[in-house]
Amino acid sequence: MAYDGKIMRRALQRFDEDKHQRQDRFNARRENIFRRQPRLQEIDAELRSTMSRIIAGALRRGTDPRPAVEVLRDENLSLQAEKRRLLEEMGLPEDCLEEKPACPLCGDTGYRGGTVCRCLRDYYAREQQKELSRMLDLGGQSFETFSLKWYSDADDAGLGISPRENMDWVYRTCKRYAAQFHPEKSGNLLLTGDPGLGKTFLSAAIAREVSSEGYSVVYDTASRIFDRFEAAKFGREEGAEDDVSRIMNCDLLILDDLGTEMTTAFVQSALYQIINGRILEHRSTILSTNLKIDERNNEIARRYSPQIASRIEGEYQIMPFFGKDIRLLKKEV
Repeated sequence: MAYDGKIMRRALQRFDEDKHQRQDRFNARRENIFRRQPRLQEIDAELRSTMSRIIAGALRRGTDPRPAVEVLRDENLSLQAEKRRLLEEMGLPEDCLEEKPACPLCGDTGYRGGTVCRCLRDYYAREQQKELSRMLDLGGQSFETFSLKWYSDADDAGLGISPRENMDWVYRTCKRYAAQFHPEKSGNLLLTGDPGLGKTFLSAAIAREVSSEGYSVVYDTASRIFDRFEAAKFGREEGAEDDVSRIMNCDLLILDDLGTEMTTAFVQSALYQIINGRILEHRSTILSTNLKIDERNNEIARRYSPQIASRIEGEYQIMPFFGKDIRLLKKEV
């Protein structure tokens, strides 16, 4: 799993902020307990002081401190019993003065066995959702809110299938892609068809679900992505190289509105770099475009190059969208 450095930094900041807030709340609760029963503070200080001396002495002698700690625990049974009694009289659990980590797996470090722990991965997923929400309506664009009612159930004479039947297949394929996503195994999708047929909606639904699992997702329009490549090449903007790295190395890249940008030799080169580079690195990509790619009308080959069209046809699952513009249909209701 690849992590976006910019988003991980924000996730770590939130992670540390929450950890410090928990520590502050624990310290405040402990101080409140000590104010209510000063004897508990005396017992706690005595137990901690003795424990520290035992451990320090064992470490200086180069011996294992655990046997000494066991002896100390037995010797301090009376103090521990008094501590439990006082807490019980206050209606408090006997471990309320012990600070416990929120995550028992990593002890609130965020890492376990050299990998990102589940708790930090949850923070990463939430920060990534915020990032994607700047581009997409993640609240409204989901598999649960997608509706087939806007697609006609009358067969298309040329295709022999109705828009609704086709979109039912597209919907189920996209939903399965998101649910079973694996950055090196899921492969690539090309969503192609006229505007207003749900390509961006289903792309957003995929981004929402995949990012919620902690995978790194970059979603942007083709024009903005190509602009970042150009800025990085010519050194126009600080941070552009980092953006290109994010685009090339994320677990899932969703490049929207391919074909709406001004096509130049540089754009053709950048698109081939994205498509071919991510295929070679086994990284998943979704392209969304109004351009057609079929035997009768291969607009992608004409606009970019036969080589790019060939890589897409050979490595992408092509998902055609057809029907009437949903935005126009909604205006008629």
